[in-house]
Amino acid sequence: MGGYLLIIVVMALSWYVQWRLKSKFEEYSQIGLSNGMSGQEIAEKMLRDSGIFDVRVVSVEGKLTDHYNPQDKTVNLSPDVFYGRSVAAAAVASHECGHAVQHATAYSWLKFRSQMVPFLSIASRYMQWVILAGVLLINTTAIPLTIGVALFALTTLFSFITLPVEYDASNRALAWIQTNRIVTEREHVMAKDALKWAARTYLVAAIGSLATLLYYLSILMGRRD
Repeated sequence: MGGYLLIIVVMALSWYVQWRLKSKFEEYSQIGLSNGMSGQEIAEKMLRDSGIFDVRVVSVEGKLTDHYNPQDKTVNLSPDVFYGRSVAAAAVASHECGHAVQHATAYSWLKFRSQMVPFLSIASRYMQWVILAGVLLINTTAIPLTIGVALFALTTLFSFITLPVEYDASNRALAWIQTNRIVTEREHVMAKDALKWAARTYLVAAIGSLATLLYYLSILMGRRD
């Protein structure tokens, strides 16, 4: 019962953080950047200033779909960010470029996370089915659930490894936009606030993954007792 309650609490917290992130993005999207630069222009300038010339900045469909793809070296920005000339656009564009800088400088946590992706992409296809089979067969054998828990533990590890990657990208972004006077002091405070809530989504996701892992472990340990 305690495991269920913890998961419910984390789900509620996750919903709240996602709601706050969206509301913050909407709020800061309405505040025009003093220098009038678009997210695309900011991203391209940050890449050039960082000595990166083999990464493209492209627009992708969706809302809050911004990400950096190390495979094809692209900074992918949603239309609101790519074309936007707001504080939110500046924060998100520079954050994604922060990942490009991490890639170019062989940032250790990013390398570690990238090395886990191929295995996790395969494991994620079967993990839930293995766990389901393990729960159904728990009174017969603990092997399937043990395998499922081990796979889930790797996904939990991945979610925690993601944390320093995301926080570091935000720190790089905030330092660059301030040093290069992309934003005013007031705009910098707002950009920092927006990225803070974005980072919290990853934190809550990691906590949620850990809570679920502990729940599965309690089932496994109960079987062994």
